[in-house]
Amino acid sequence: MIKTRLLPLAMVLGGLMPLQAQYKVIYNFGAPGEPSCPANPIIAQTPGGNLASTSESQCTGGQNGAAFEIGFQGANFTILHDFGTTQPSGGLTLGTDQRFHGTTNIGGSRNHGTVYKLSTQPDILYQHDFEGGADGAYPLSPPIQSQAGDFYGTTAGSAKAYAGTVYKIDKSGKYSVLHLFTTTDGRGPVAPLVQGSDGYFYGTTVDGGQYGWGTIFRITSTGDFKVLYQFDGTKGKIPEGALIQASDGNFYGVAVEGGSLNQGVAFKMTPGGNVNVLHDFSSTAADGNEPVGGLVQATDGNFYGTLASGAAGTEGSMYRLTPAGVFTKLHDFRGPSGSFPQSTLLQHTSGKLYGTTTQGGNYGSGVIFEYDAGLAPFVTFLNVYGQVGAKVDILGQYFAAGSTVSFNGVPAQNPVIHSTYIEATVPAGATTGFITVTTTKGTLKSNRPFIVH
Repeated sequence: MIKTRLLPLAMVLGGLMPLQAQYKVIYNFGAPGEPSCPANPIIAQTPGGNLASTSESQCTGGQNGAAFEIGFQGANFTILHDFGTTQPSGGLTLGTDQRFHGTTNIGGSRNHGTVYKLSTQPDILYQHDFEGGADGAYPLSPPIQSQAGDFYGTTAGSAKAYAGTVYKIDKSGKYSVLHLFTTTDGRGPVAPLVQGSDGYFYGTTVDGGQYGWGTIFRITSTGDFKVLYQFDGTKGKIPEGALIQASDGNFYGVAVEGGSLNQGVAFKMTPGGNVNVLHDFSSTAADGNEPVGGLVQATDGNFYGTLASGAAGTEGSMYRLTPAGVFTKLHDFRGPSGSFPQSTLLQHTSGKLYGTTTQGGNYGSGVIFEYDAGLAPFVTFLNVYGQVGAKVDILGQYFAAGSTVSFNGVPAQNPVIHSTYIEATVPAGATTGFITVTTTKGTLKSNRPFIVH
């Protein structure tokens, strides 16, 4: 059962001042009876201000796969659902229905995986069992919610002729396949999609295409599909992490291998498909290699990510990358602090960054970590089509009964306010711009503009 836990703010946020030790482990996976080995999960912020994600079952230790929730500093670790030997894959997405949406890589009626949503009545609802072939098989990431409220996802596929799918589950729960990959247009879409400001959905495949090293594609809600870029190795290959659309309107991502040093790259792509390398990774102590997890653009405008190997401890690193491509290593992973990170980082509305490692920690089975870069708190909102009268879910902290919500300066009327969660309605006269919320600690601004159509 999902519970909204409102932990004490001192425990949840750890204060506003940057910690002397910017990096710290908040949870160790693999204790007896506890989950272990998170692979590359997407971490969701809950309405209660906590973290929610999944861990796998196919790893050393043999604990069951699980969906879990955890408070900051590692308090109140709670298993939301025990999947047994079924393999929950890729983390969770929080929907506007206040349910967590995800997939399993195996299980279901044909053992080709499932799509599910966690809810309070009952605990879990399975929306689709993948049948293999043209229906899709073996998803490795959670679906995303579109501005229109439908969910879109990918499956990795089961054969050369059935090399993965893009699927849609509409608001009524109807499942449909939008595109079937056949290797020539890409193979193995394993990362989540991203919906661009133009309404298209963008994604990657880790294999296939003209050169066999993966593709970047674009697709509409009705299945109109186009390959935008084919990786040939010079600008990267095997783009395993998810794309993001940054504040400049361009898309950014990483590729595990390729580039001038063949150690992976961070790249930039225009909406039209023009790709350039932002940074070539190396396996040196000053850098690191194998960027499996994608990038996140934080509120300082910079990109943050992790490298699964190399660096000073040879077990990966965390880094910052400016939009101009200036690279700074922030942390070396090794042993007790966690090792071999593969997840995409989450910037929580406290300003801090959170991620996981696949190994290391007290039990050798991975950790959840926090990195405090000294960034200020903010608010964010769940994806929704921006029309006047639309309901908007806002996540943050320090909200109180007297808090006011504004859409680009236009106040929302009668918002429903909780201490870390607000339900607001787009007011008449609102235009595209930032959402602001007055709080007990001052006025907080959204990390991205809210687009009013």
